[in-house]
Amino acid sequence: MEPNADHMSIWGLISSASLVVQLVMLTLVAASVTSWVLIFQRGNLLRAAKRGLDGFEERFWSGVDLSKLYRQAGSNPDPDSGAEQIFRAGFKEFSRLRQQPGVDPDAVMDGVARAMRVAISREEEKLEQGLPFLATVGSTSPYIGLFGTVWGIMNSFLGLAQVQQATLATVAPGIAEALIATAIGLFAAIPAVIAYNRFSARGELLIGRYYTFADEFQAILHRKVHASDE
Repeated sequence: MEPNADHMSIWGLISSASLVVQLVMLTLVAASVTSWVLIFQRGNLLRAAKRGLDGFEERFWSGVDLSKLYRQAGSNPDPDSGAEQIFRAGFKEFSRLRQQPGVDPDAVMDGVARAMRVAISREEEKLEQGLPFLATVGSTSPYIGLFGTVWGIMNSFLGLAQVQQATLATVAPGIAEALIATAIGLFAAIPAVIAYNRFSARGELLIGRYYTFADEFQAILHRKVHASDE
């Protein structure tokens, strides 16, 4: 019997697919939707982090007094500015150690370096949130879709054993509905891979700038602590 147009539509093929293939499709659609939510969230976070870094560096290099900048950052903190968090951690530790009598300048700088490394690690964790999920979706979705396709084609050929005369019209619907699983798998994987590579590169760029800022800030504090001891 020739398949009708409704049965050969995308929704008709999906609704007539076997339960296993439908579960595969549903899993891939859920992974794709979750990936797109993460893509928008990560994109907004990275843009906000870059704006925060650019804005704070501009304030930092404007010649403002560091104590005044620290008070301003404490009274009106910007949670999206990783450089501000690093600055606050380093200057807080610097002020705390400088207030203790008899602390060696090198010990002060070691404490500042440790505090800023911890702050950078926290910002790094924030930038990398969601990336493992995107990597997993990008690497496994094609295989999950291929599993659904293989299962659907296998069922189609098993069904041919019950038919007296196999024609293209009897084989085509089963193969078509099975191939939809692979198509959905690619639809889920391709954006996830692109987003993962893009966000990884942008995150590494920001982290590199954080380390550069921390080194420059540490050099300023190094000159400050040794000048005060002369």
